[in-house]
Amino acid sequence: MKKFTRNAAAAITAAVLTVAGAAPCFSQTTMTANSVDTNNDDWLHAEGSRLYDMNGNEVWLTGANWFGFNCSENCPHYLWSADADDCLTEIADRGINIIRFPIATELIVSWMKGEPNPVSSFSANADPAYKINADFCEADGKTPVDSMQVFDIMMRKCKEHGIKAFIDIHSPHTDNSGHNYNLWYGKAGVTTDVWIDSLVWIAEKYKNDDTLLGYDLKNEPHGKGQEGTAAAKWDGSKDENNWAYAATRCAEAILDVNPNALIFVEGVEQSLSGAQEGDYWGMPDRKTNSPYIGAWWGGNFRGAREYPIKPKQGTSQIVYSPHDYGPSVYAQTWFDKNFTEKTLLDDYWYDTWAYINAEDIAPELIGEWGGHMEGDNLKWMTLLRDYMIKHHISHTFWCLNTNSGDTGGLWDSLGFTQSTGTTIAWNEPKYKLFEEALWQTKSGKYIGLDHQVALGKNGISLNEFYSSYAKSEGSNLDGGKTSDGKPINAEQAQTTAATTKDSKATTTTTTGTTTTTTTTLTTSAIEAVSKSNYGDANCDGTIDMGDAVLIMQALANPNKYGLNGTDKNHITEEGSKNADVEGNNGLSNNDAQAIQMYLLGKYKTLPV
Repeated sequence: MKKFTRNAAAAITAAVLTVAGAAPCFSQTTMTANSVDTNNDDWLHAEGSRLYDMNGNEVWLTGANWFGFNCSENCPHYLWSADADDCLTEIADRGINIIRFPIATELIVSWMKGEPNPVSSFSANADPAYKINADFCEADGKTPVDSMQVFDIMMRKCKEHGIKAFIDIHSPHTDNSGHNYNLWYGKAGVTTDVWIDSLVWIAEKYKNDDTLLGYDLKNEPHGKGQEGTAAAKWDGSKDENNWAYAATRCAEAILDVNPNALIFVEGVEQSLSGAQEGDYWGMPDRKTNSPYIGAWWGGNFRGAREYPIKPKQGTSQIVYSPHDYGPSVYAQTWFDKNFTEKTLLDDYWYDTWAYINAEDIAPELIGEWGGHMEGDNLKWMTLLRDYMIKHHISHTFWCLNTNSGDTGGLWDSLGFTQSTGTTIAWNEPKYKLFEEALWQTKSGKYIGLDHQVALGKNGISLNEFYSSYAKSEGSNLDGGKTSDGKPINAEQAQTTAATTKDSKATTTTTTGTTTTTTTTLTTSAIEAVSKSNYGDANCDGTIDMGDAVLIMQALANPNKYGLNGTDKNHITEEGSKNADVEGNNGLSNNDAQAIQMYLLGKYKTLPV
């Protein structure tokens, strides 16, 4: 089902970064971000339908889209007329804990080749952007930085503000309407291999920076079944246009260089219904009893029941990411009634994507949702928002930008003056609807995804939530349930736990005001284990990132994940034996690190 074009170029009249001019003039606004967290301990992983931090605490990704790297400007829109720090300050203050940045493969390839595409402009007569964003200019005061430097600066600024990010490959080619193109290859010289190589390159570049948490492999793969090889499909073949096969290949390649990255996989547009025996992809449609079942672009996961995404590294980093829109974008058939949550589930949501969350198969993140605040579209937005809150489905709202043609944005306008900085006019009714689906405590403190850096002036860090709020008031997660989670101890997570002669040794480490008690499994508790099982901490028959995560959980939160832990997935006696792969001196974080090195190919065998 084709969406209307989002005209990313509409109403933009200011210049961007490539215009040369006078020496830079710095903004008078004050940087209010916290100290940067460099512990690299904010990586996430999946268990069932939920996402967790490295300490086994549940997290909720609640964010928004900010497009521009996918467009001809090669930078987030409005950086030519707004200060980036001012924008990110307001984003953090408003409780958005993650940003989805659409980008084009063509742009990443230019970075990979060492020839970054420049940031373009619409008007050669407008003021250069570095009068507003001074750090987007070289030291000579005249030379703008390139598009890769803009991206790196934006990631650094996100880190300073406690905001996480992930990128979305919006199209293979740079195009303000590139979302209309249906495949991940076939434009601007981008092949499937080039697409994979470019994502591996950026994953390698950012593997030690947990600001960039993950990769949305392709925005809205789509196309109608009768188009055959020109349309994205989801089946068990190795055909080039089989999105499930391509996404699995790409996920494996990324996880080879960064086993901690989240991999966001969108759906397709149509799937075969199997209405008649012998139906096949590419056959002509029928006027009645169609062989194809439609959905929003990127929204159809019917094929994932039979052909789920299962990389060789396991599924601990896989997040399914449907897109969902209301009738103001397109008048779908499921809106042709007085629709309710139940009718939406029965007619479309459940079998198309909601079953993945409901049946605890994998986490989901609605990568795009939003629209105009009117009539049935407002009704749909409210129903979807409430469903995501009730079922802990992560999401990124479309979008911050004012210039999305068929949805509008959370921002109505942006402007900059030297004396006061950037002024952002928010669409307050739309933000109010969206704000209820932002992760927050019952008292209204926005919860960030960084363990150390608070999210804006009214926000808190992940450690602060789990040390001071989780057990008392909880959050709006699943209706406000409290949690027994504990803050992560970064120092402990990077050192070897102490061992004693006893089968269990207790080590207490204090960092600041946080005290963490850790149980360490020692040599006397570990017996010999078959080499074929070394590394299999969760005893599922494979060695993957899930084993490393379980080791870290067992050490950091023994009451929940240790030998006698309360969680159903706690480490067992057999698992603890399998997991002792480094030094044969008891379970430690060195074992988790050794497994990760093994998965990266740095170690050829286990134990070390």
